[in-house]
Amino acid sequence: MEWSDHGFLLSSRRHGETSAIIDVFTQEHGRHAGVVRGGTSRKIAPILQPGAQLALNWRARLEDHIGSFQVEPLRSRAVAAFSGRLALAGLNTVTGLLSFCLPEREPHAALYIRSEQLLDLLGQDDLWPLAYLRWELALLEELGFGLDLTECAATGATQELIYISPKSGRAVSRRGAGEWADRMLPLPPVLRGHGDAPDDEIALALRTTGYFFENRVAPALGNKPMPEARARFLDTLSRTL
Repeated sequence: MEWSDHGFLLSSRRHGETSAIIDVFTQEHGRHAGVVRGGTSRKIAPILQPGAQLALNWRARLEDHIGSFQVEPLRSRAVAAFSGRLALAGLNTVTGLLSFCLPEREPHAALYIRSEQLLDLLGQDDLWPLAYLRWELALLEELGFGLDLTECAATGATQELIYISPKSGRAVSRRGAGEWADRMLPLPPVLRGHGDAPDDEIALALRTTGYFFENRVAPALGNKPMPEARARFLDTLSRTL
């Protein structure tokens, strides 16, 4: 079995004395792991950094084997990632969430393109928070937990949508919430693509999306713990407000 693709590195860990096992997100083959022979060498190790864009050739005797990768660097994102705390925290949460959420060897071509575009914004702190929020919404949609924010789940109204139902992920109006308002999640305008999207509103929106990752996605994955990188990213973003 053999294929070639391109993708970016999610993680790398040492394997034996000289090799590394890498986890990559590719356009055509989804999230995929494999061994890189000599991956700890001075020549290859600097290439295997999270976020690095790679040309990949995977080969295995049988399809279900872990197989081995040959890698060639296409683009490093190290300079952008280390340009500031927000950029580094952002890179870590993207790679951490993809590793957490995506099953191995299942293509997600549209999500791959969005993820690549997001990583290309690393270091642009004025654009990153909103782009990241939109990416999280796309990730929830891809996983089957997308939010429906078009109309009130209770009344069908399209005005004064200020809540999200934690059960259904649907918008709820002020009137529709009624006595249940204190049990609802906040629906800031930025989640519906409205307003100027200030960072404090984005941070509030990310707490809402975080609820669905923790209470819908994680249980569907066997209650795996959420990656700590996301909490660190939110903390870093909050410190910039």
